[in-house]
Amino acid sequence: MTSESQYTSTTKYIIKAKFEVEGVVEKPDVIGAIFGQTEGLFGPDLDLRELQKSGRIGRIEIDLESKHDKTTGTIVIPSSLDKVSTALIAAAIESVDRIGPCDSKILLEKVEDVREEKRKAIMDKAKEILRKWVIEVTPSTEEILKEVSEAIRSAEVVGYGPEELPAGPEIEGTGSIIIVEGRADVITLLKCGIKNTIGLEGTKVPQSIIQLCKNKEVTAFLDGDRGGDLILKELMQVAEIDYVARAPQGKEVEELTPKELLKALREKAPIEHLAVEKMPPPKPSVPDGVVATAHQLRGTLEAVIFDESGKPITRIPVSELAEKISQIEGANMLLFDGVVTQRLIDLAENRNLKLVVGDRISEIAKRPMNLKIMTMNELLGQ
Repeated sequence: MTSESQYTSTTKYIIKAKFEVEGVVEKPDVIGAIFGQTEGLFGPDLDLRELQKSGRIGRIEIDLESKHDKTTGTIVIPSSLDKVSTALIAAAIESVDRIGPCDSKILLEKVEDVREEKRKAIMDKAKEILRKWVIEVTPSTEEILKEVSEAIRSAEVVGYGPEELPAGPEIEGTGSIIIVEGRADVITLLKCGIKNTIGLEGTKVPQSIIQLCKNKEVTAFLDGDRGGDLILKELMQVAEIDYVARAPQGKEVEELTPKELLKALREKAPIEHLAVEKMPPPKPSVPDGVVATAHQLRGTLEAVIFDESGKPITRIPVSELAEKISQIEGANMLLFDGVVTQRLIDLAENRNLKLVVGDRISEIAKRPMNLKIMTMNELLGQ
């Protein structure tokens, strides 16, 4: 029988089967029966002759012997197909019930993954490398202390520009920077290994940061509060900002866990998605009709959708709001006796609504700049 090491490097699996024939047959009879009785079962894509021509099925190896008017033997078929296709071929081989003029029975033994042996060899080698590494390369206590000291020094906050702004040590050596609100935020990002950060230290944008923004890709990473809104407005007016990332609503950057921090940076938005003229859009005023309706709506579990002028378009149960809001034409404002969720905010943003007022607001991770979100208490001044 052919050794597995002789198969081509593209072989993934080996189909192994046993067969019994009620009579005396030769190898060509077995191979002919396999090709003949599987032909057309699954169409041209899984035809054994075509697969062998393209090299996706290797040479079929037959080993047999005949005794007492019976022939027994083994079948070995190399496959470069995927698992599903290989399994289908294996099942098709078992369906062969005649070889030559004789009744026969083929029984699948197993489908071997020829890469398993290679994986085992690699793992054994990796263990050997690791043992040598641990024994020969483990540093001394002195080397460890030296390396840690250098890492701490490299992560220290530096002063940048004439304003001595708090910054990471790589603020000048990279093509991109992250602007945060202050020193504590810079330190928080340094702890996560982010060293191209600089702090504003106030709502007025320093000249050093304005100059930095001219030649680098800039992300403003700001707190999720009104202070962050004001700083973003100022930055958009005087500096060239490319992206904006925000801490979750009500949280500051310095309070974030590493996971929350990296998630906020991954979800940064291009500045053109937030403003057209380097300014956040003005927050809409609330028509008197919306305020009057709010007094009547509490406790009803209903929602009222208004047009741009504050005229009610429709009144529906809160339970139908998520389903129907996308179907209502001219919707501009939403007032409802329920909890404002991220899903509802996303639906409102897709419909270009300008105002959403609910009884309560859950934690909102992504708050659109062009959508005002309020509670009924805020709306009614309570």
